[in-house]
Amino acid sequence: MARSSIVILAALVLLLLPGDVTSVSTGFRKSTTGFLQSPLPPPASAFSPSSSSSSSSFSSSSSSALRWTSPFSSAAQAFAGFHHYRDRRRVGSSGGGGRRGLGMLKMMNMMEVEEGRLSLGAPRYRPLSGRFITNGGVQVTCQVEDVMDTTKEVDALLEGLDSHEGVLLASSYEFPGRYARWTIGFIDPPLKIDSRTLDFTVTALNARGEVLLEVVRDALLHPESPLPLAGLERGKLSEEEGGGTVLRGKVPKSEEYFPEEERSRQPSIFSVIRAVVDMFHSEGDPQFGLYGAFGYDLTFQFESIELQMPRPDNQRDVVLYIPDRVLVVDQDKRAAWRVEYDFSWKGQSTQGLPRTGRVREYQPLPAGSLKRNRDSVVGEYARRVEEAKGQFKVGNLFEVVLSQTFFKECPLKPSEVFARLRTTNPSPYGFLINLGGNEYLIGASPEMFVRCERTKEGLRVETCPISGTIARGSDALEDAARIKAILTNKKEESELTMCTDVDRNDKSRICEPGSVRVLGRRQIEMYSRLIHTVDHVEGYLRKGFDALDAFLCHTWAVTVTGAPKTWAIQFIEEQEASPRAWYGGAVGLVAFDGSLNTGLTLRTIRVLDGVAEVRAGATLLYDSDPPAEEAETELKASALVDALEYRGPGTGDDEGGEEVMPPLVPLARRVLLVDHEDSFVHTLANYLRQTGAEVSTVRSGVNALRLIEETRPDLVVLSPGPGCPKDFQLSQTISAALAARVPVFGVCLGLQGMVEHFGGKLDVLAYPMHGKPSHVDLTALSEATDGSSSSSSSSSSAGCSTSSTDSIKLGHKYKIFEGIPQRFEVARYHSLHGNQATFPKELRVTAMSEDGVIMGIEHRDLPLAAVQFHPESILTNPTHGLRMLANALKYLQFEEDKK
Repeated sequence: MARSSIVILAALVLLLLPGDVTSVSTGFRKSTTGFLQSPLPPPASAFSPSSSSSSSSFSSSSSSALRWTSPFSSAAQAFAGFHHYRDRRRVGSSGGGGRRGLGMLKMMNMMEVEEGRLSLGAPRYRPLSGRFITNGGVQVTCQVEDVMDTTKEVDALLEGLDSHEGVLLASSYEFPGRYARWTIGFIDPPLKIDSRTLDFTVTALNARGEVLLEVVRDALLHPESPLPLAGLERGKLSEEEGGGTVLRGKVPKSEEYFPEEERSRQPSIFSVIRAVVDMFHSEGDPQFGLYGAFGYDLTFQFESIELQMPRPDNQRDVVLYIPDRVLVVDQDKRAAWRVEYDFSWKGQSTQGLPRTGRVREYQPLPAGSLKRNRDSVVGEYARRVEEAKGQFKVGNLFEVVLSQTFFKECPLKPSEVFARLRTTNPSPYGFLINLGGNEYLIGASPEMFVRCERTKEGLRVETCPISGTIARGSDALEDAARIKAILTNKKEESELTMCTDVDRNDKSRICEPGSVRVLGRRQIEMYSRLIHTVDHVEGYLRKGFDALDAFLCHTWAVTVTGAPKTWAIQFIEEQEASPRAWYGGAVGLVAFDGSLNTGLTLRTIRVLDGVAEVRAGATLLYDSDPPAEEAETELKASALVDALEYRGPGTGDDEGGEEVMPPLVPLARRVLLVDHEDSFVHTLANYLRQTGAEVSTVRSGVNALRLIEETRPDLVVLSPGPGCPKDFQLSQTISAALAARVPVFGVCLGLQGMVEHFGGKLDVLAYPMHGKPSHVDLTALSEATDGSSSSSSSSSSAGCSTSSTDSIKLGHKYKIFEGIPQRFEVARYHSLHGNQATFPKELRVTAMSEDGVIMGIEHRDLPLAAVQFHPESILTNPTHGLRMLANALKYLQFEEDKK
């Protein structure tokens, strides 16, 4: 029987089953699911606030809450719609229809699992409107409506986060099998949980939060709770603090022994989080959960580290929110919806209470008030790298990630910074979080921390360690060259190997034997300024472990600490200049359905009291170069700093290339391009036009000779071509140009023609170089007349210098290579080349290939020059190719023309 037929029959049977088809339990911490009682009409208002002045400015969109959109099969969608139609006739009825609703929803989830779909971090499906009971007995009313104008809604949410507490998580980066594009966010959540060390507070942020506060209190103090709290202190916040009720508590330390496999179960602030997750656990709504940030210092609750640095009083380790209104956008499925929740607990309900929140406008730092621009003086980071190398040498460390912080005023609103960062740095984990207290996190993290979701094989945990970084090139061609460079770099390979080995070890602590495997090895991910090598690792949790265990067994990732992890964390504490705060921690969602999606807090701007803090690190090994590692941290930070001082295109913002060439000055020259039946001549003409020249292309022969004489152009360019120079009477063309006092620049065949014209001979390469890359070294010239031993390479090693040359120092008369690196890569298409033994005395060599072939020449007295490679090929850096042609137009002139 076809699979679709089985699905249809299963759906029909489920719809006809009696109401007790699913079991329901409301016992504390027992295995249970919620149940759908009845679908609800659309809410009267969406993100549009009530009349309260402190609410957000979200706009409303009206559409039926019963409209069904999901990623499931069309058959499932049809039966979901049929189920909704049946239950619309049962509004207000009890039990049966709701249980069938849950059954349908569970079946839909099973179908998704059976079909092997992974979420890639995106919302797994659109939940249904209705009511359900959580694991701890909380009744949740869920209303869902479609959102039509997603741009308007997301922009309004961003603007709201400038002055309202809340969270926006956004993926703007796609990678097959790894990342999809989506956005989830909210403002004015009713409840907030934050902590510092083992002290925690639970705060009601509005009247709705007062109801949830009692739910959390009962969860934390429940007799069956594994969290041994002596009690909770209830208090009231001052008006300056925002008002509202707060519960304060402290997680007691435990002397009980925990084996390493169960370290995540020892008392910590995560015991509080786990109690809340257990209380609200429910299936059927993947957006329902805790959202926020986890700080780096959380690791000290599990690792015995001797702290060296004092922590500021305002540093927090955890800030998490339970929202009651969530905007969800799934870009890949072109679907968007809004979910609103109401809660009922022991006779109290949030129904009818306004969805308002505290308002605190962003306060930038007064101009000129910044006290420092980095936490380490220039060179100090490099010194720490030397310290690390000493530890590597004796085996105390294998690798370590040291970081430093840069400070800058932040006059822009956080939403503006995030918008710029999202545009210039698309990433899988973008976020803007208003943490309250004039503190914001604005990030574009490239790295997943931990993601958990249920599949047919079990609870799957995955990570994507990143290690190995190189700057982006100026174009796709340079990118390709740099990808090749990083993939052949043994140091970069060693970095990622150690990171992934440690990551696999973290998973093996709690995963099924044999389930931990590497899905992708040294894969390339490209971001705005950087190229990374990335591994992709998965595992399946053993029975008895959950998503929080997966989160904690990786805390914190080796890519932000080092190996061995505990020793690396201690070294970091001793060497870095300031506490990490949020850097190296995580942001994301701990969902109440048991899933989890978090990204590492990297490429993040922490704005506190108007000061932007940008922290960046580098992975260090024994063969690290200290100045280079310090430069890498500055490069990583630069993309974020630019978001704070963005000047727009065309103002000198560098996109990460190592070389910054001076801009080309347009030259209004007339060029006659003589074509020798070449397949690349029009690209060469295109390059010449980019310099500002007026180009006319003509086939070699009578017409070319006539145009040289009659029009007397500013430059004749001799194109490449097949055969040999005599096939095109190229010597005649050169003679005509010299008779008309017109300078000449030759490419490939053009160079060969010049050599023959002045009496030299040509050789044939033993192996033809057709479409082959080759390194070229510029030569420093003596007074000799040939191209042999008297011309020496100005580049002393095969892989190094990229600094631009000064042609006067090299002795080049016509400066064709001015502004070009002393060593650069080019494309070669030739079999013939100039013979060095018979090289004409009138000419001299300006460049040589790594295999000893003449690559550049110029005449000693006349304005003639040529190259034996293709400046217009994709294998030649376009910046270099354009620069050479511009130099030829600028410097190849007869003396009378210069005057």
